[in-house]
Amino acid sequence: MAGSEAAWQAANQGITVVIHEMRPKVKTFAHRTESLGEMVCSNSFRSDDHEQNAVGLLHWEMMQAGGLIMSTAYAHRLPAGGALAVDRDPFAEAVTTALKAHPNIQISNEEITELPTDGHWIFATGPLTSQPLGQAIAAETGAEALAFFDAIAPIVYADSIDMSVAWRQSRYDKGETEAEQKAYINCPMTRDQYEAFIDALLAADKTEFHEGETAGYFDGCLPIEVMAERGRETLRHGPMKPVGLTNPHQPDQKPYAVVQLRRDNALGTLYNIVGFQTKMKYGAQKAVFTMIPGLEDASFARLGGIHRNTFLNSPTLLDAQMCLRSQPHIRFAGQITGVEGYVESAAMGLLAGRMAAAEIQGTALPPVPQDSAHGALIHHITGGAEAKTFQPMNVNFGLFRPVDGLKGGRRGRKDRYKAYTDRAKGVWQEWLAKQGLDAQAAE
Repeated sequence: MAGSEAAWQAANQGITVVIHEMRPKVKTFAHRTESLGEMVCSNSFRSDDHEQNAVGLLHWEMMQAGGLIMSTAYAHRLPAGGALAVDRDPFAEAVTTALKAHPNIQISNEEITELPTDGHWIFATGPLTSQPLGQAIAAETGAEALAFFDAIAPIVYADSIDMSVAWRQSRYDKGETEAEQKAYINCPMTRDQYEAFIDALLAADKTEFHEGETAGYFDGCLPIEVMAERGRETLRHGPMKPVGLTNPHQPDQKPYAVVQLRRDNALGTLYNIVGFQTKMKYGAQKAVFTMIPGLEDASFARLGGIHRNTFLNSPTLLDAQMCLRSQPHIRFAGQITGVEGYVESAAMGLLAGRMAAAEIQGTALPPVPQDSAHGALIHHITGGAEAKTFQPMNVNFGLFRPVDGLKGGRRGRKDRYKAYTDRAKGVWQEWLAKQGLDAQAAE
């Protein structure tokens, strides 16, 4: 995501760009295709609410800046309630086609294994930085890159879901159209079924870590087993919460827990199990997941998995221009910088591409406004976060500077979030206007 967006932004500024993508010559555990911008975990860009949600605001800002990732996401959107979910394969294919067609972009499939000594570079290697390059980065920074583990949720064939048990409904019927209001498939559980599911989940065979590896997870993508280990009710108050849903098969009985599945492709033939990223071994996954009512005969297009995810201690290693302090001709972007999520990664690519283009052209890029969503994120990773406890971070309003004159507390949260987004939109448009990019709002 980040590399694709960085290349697009720089190329649109008139810079000749070479994308180095080691696939398909060198493959990874998580990728299935040769496409750029492939989504390896969820197919969701999360909330699209740009007035009350920080990631929705980031969507809006990227569209204003002519973002490739976000415009392609809207072109391949699937019904998902208030979320922006996409048909993952056509999305990645469209990103790849756009980049290949750009006159200022070339693509090389040779692997980069060392840090270059000259030129202008952006490293956006994401969660699966190759071992040789990872070692080169660690050698240059003088310390090993930090690491945590990322898990992938399974995908189910829609025609194998028992719809006499399951039903279609978005939580609280959210959405303006019937398709949006019925974007999710819901599988209900009684208390006894939930307790048996938790027992099986805790007892299942799981992936073991190699000696010396520590299982540090990003809290926004915890394996379900880890959540269950924190308490038997954790899942019921997390991805399996039953609130805002009514089972039409048994309207007078409130489910004790609900498993939700979200459409994963435009045909509606594939659904991913929401929040069910896992480190269970494949055989255990089939045994445990088919305990879910409605999934007893489920067929899986992809089972879950877990992979190592590396990131830099950016507050100590990167400057405000996202350059490596010891090698300022090298920038980093995306998840390797310590942001978490597709949108946040692409947003950092957007900034890195613009910064690199301005440097090459000898122009001064105006400072990224801290009160924008992009600015809040880059400020956090390049100096705002505490280096000793630095961990990957999604965009959230906790990263934004307070708005003067607003009261805190839950009662004022809606007004406060609207004030954050209004202020952010204003400063972002001013920033773009200074670059001659006073774009019209994209609806």
